Amino acid sequence: MSERAYRERLEADLARWQAEGLLPPKSADAIRATLRPVPEAITIATVVGIVGGLLIAAAFLAFIAANWTAIARPLRFAILLAGIAGAYGAAALFDRAERDHLADLSVGVGSIIFGAAIALVGQMYHLGDDFAGGLLLWASGALAAAALTGSHSALAVALAAACVWSGMRVDETSDVHPQFAIFWLIAAMLALIWNTTVARHLVAVAALAGALLAAVGIAQARVGSANFTFIALVALMVGGGLLLTTRTSAAVRAFGLTLSTYGSFGLAVGLASIIVEFYRPAGGEVLYPIVAIALAAVVCAFAAAVVGQSGGAALAGLSLTLAVVVASGLMPTAAAEEPWLAYALSLSAMLCLVVSGMLDDVRPRIVAGWLGLAATIAAVTWAVKGSLLRRAVFLALSGLVAVALASLLGRLIRRGQGR
Repeated sequence: MSERAYRERLEADLARWQAEGLLPPKSADAIRATLRPVPEAITIATVVGIVGGLLIAAAFLAFIAANWTAIARPLRFAILLAGIAGAYGAAALFDRAERDHLADLSVGVGSIIFGAAIALVGQMYHLGDDFAGGLLLWASGALAAAALTGSHSALAVALAAACVWSGMRVDETSDVHPQFAIFWLIAAMLALIWNTTVARHLVAVAALAGALLAAVGIAQARVGSANFTFIALVALMVGGGLLLTTRTSAAVRAFGLTLSTYGSFGLAVGLASIIVEFYRPAGGEVLYPIVAIALAAVVCAFAAAVVGQSGGAALAGLSLTLAVVVASGLMPTAAAEEPWLAYALSLSAMLCLVVSGMLDDVRPRIVAGWLGLAATIAAVTWAVKGSLLRRAVFLALSGLVAVALASLLGRLIRRGQGR
């Protein structure tokens, strides 16, 4: 729920409670006094100003590109510096005028021009061919700008450049690039300090990208299972995020909830992908660090259930356990048989995720679980191996079991309410 929508709902509740005599006027005023001012929304004028700024920046870059070879090198360098200084100068002016969105965008534009300057200066003076190193410099500079100015645009530029940097290193070395985790942790600390929704979402998306890059590195190195690696990392996002939601700090709780939400979507998509490619052997040796990550994810989820006394977290832990078992590929099946047990565990994992979100009243987790159920059913149906008739029987039996379980749960809930 957005801040503005929350305030409107709270104000309506306060008025209703006062009208019903449940809340004295002084108490209602005290509650209102503890709330910080509602942040200014983006107006139409701000949107038009942002579009105008982007068009001016594009025109500047197009003009420089069209006349680049005709400009002397010192003048080229001066133009790039002027572009960076102009963007940050505009950000300072907008900040002084309390136009926060335009100031944020200006810092982001300055970070983009900084990255272009790195590439163009390297091209002008032939400073080497380590393009990935240049991306790291760009990402570090944008991250520093974000830390100094509080710009979400600069943070987005930094994380995007860092993801490309890590991807290039994975492609160059055909191996995992763990240095990305250090960069991500610094960005995560910024998100915790800022305690803003945008920063949390940016960092969570980068975490998903990092999990995917790690899986690609494992696949290229041929030292383990890419599927298991991805599931282990997104499971850690879910389990670790749920454990963070039990902390006393509101910023940490919000960050943990966002991280677990994105991890849930990654788990749903990743598990369905495994079903489609289930017949491919895991390949390579067992990587104990990845196994440790998977175990840590499950432990964190169940620890969150114990600390927070949450049935939703316990079911999330069960979902992670089932997903990790399926992703490990260790369940024995005969050569001519289909992995029915893997299918059943995958459906059970997604069902547990749906119920977990319902118990915790976390709608995105419910959506992730339903998405995973739909994707898993589609994967079971259309992974063309074996008889479709058998799959139809399997899905029908699974549906009957789900209906029976729903009936049993309904009776238990009604019995509990009757007491």
